[in-house]
Amino acid sequence: MAQDKDIALQLAEAVKAAALKHAPLAIAGGGSKRFYTGAIAGEKLDVREHRGIVSYEPTELVISARAGTPLAEVEATLAEKDQMLGFEPPHFGAAATLGGAIACGFSGPRRPYAGAARDFVLGATIVNGRGELLRFGGQVMKNVAGYDVSRLMVGALGTLGVLLEISLKVLPKPAQEITLAFKMPAGEAISTMNAWAGRPLPLSAAAHAGDTLYVRLSGSALGVRAAQTKLGGVVFDNGDELWRELREQRHGFFQGDTPLWRLSVPPAAPPLTLPGEWLIDWGGAQRWIKTDVPAEQVHRVAARVGGHAGLFREVRRRPNALPPLPAPLLNLHRHLRQAFDPAGILNRELLYPAQGAA
Repeated sequence: MAQDKDIALQLAEAVKAAALKHAPLAIAGGGSKRFYTGAIAGEKLDVREHRGIVSYEPTELVISARAGTPLAEVEATLAEKDQMLGFEPPHFGAAATLGGAIACGFSGPRRPYAGAARDFVLGATIVNGRGELLRFGGQVMKNVAGYDVSRLMVGALGTLGVLLEISLKVLPKPAQEITLAFKMPAGEAISTMNAWAGRPLPLSAAAHAGDTLYVRLSGSALGVRAAQTKLGGVVFDNGDELWRELREQRHGFFQGDTPLWRLSVPPAAPPLTLPGEWLIDWGGAQRWIKTDVPAEQVHRVAARVGGHAGLFREVRRRPNALPPLPAPLLNLHRHLRQAFDPAGILNRELLYPAQGAA
């Protein structure tokens, strides 16, 4: 314990020293998401030694672990008690850490039905850009006024603070899961997924790839069997592997060098008029496209249906890769970064530029 406290203090001191010099820091974990961020300029601040599960209360469905803890270790610990991370985070490599999963904020196929990564964060301990140790939230769900600051860290890519420890709500594993397959075109699949989402069905994933709609049912054996009888379809025997391949982007669709865009749109939005190869996930709300069309066109088409788009590979290296923010949101974003990291040293080049960064 003392050694872990020492590591946390060392990380805080390193940030404090960098802030005094206005020297940028590149926060580094397992590096499994480097394809997303690209190389980050600055002195490396490695958090992998700050690792280990701090507490786990299976009866309370809560786990707390240090940010450098391998994600696989967290999931293995939960599996021993037939529990899981409800947002089904992608690893993108064996070296993935819990801190990296939360900092990137990625969620897997279960996200529309169980919740996003942000929904499971109960508390966090961070080092802000001044080198101060700060703790937010706790190990129980509470109603609070103002910002839930711990959840602000989800998807912030380390720009608001160096994650040290995270407390998460966890879920029991379902007693049974099956995957059903239905041959149908994309437009029909979108309508079908949205219709089924409005019914009392134990859905836990729904995606359309190629010419096939895949639906995962999770729950009690009786509930899954009843839903299967209602929906029909063909049982897809390799369902576990399918959802793992989609989550980890090992599915054939994700291969190749064509720019890969992720679009977040209303689930019932019809197929979008962009040339390229499509894959639809999250019951219609997350759409992937491989296309060479200009970024402005992708943003425009997504905005037309009330959504937004972002490039998913090496975002920092391409102009207009991130969705354009309305002025009020951009102003809020910059004020948050200014409050947490006044010198603009933490992962300086990621997300939208911070005001005052040197």
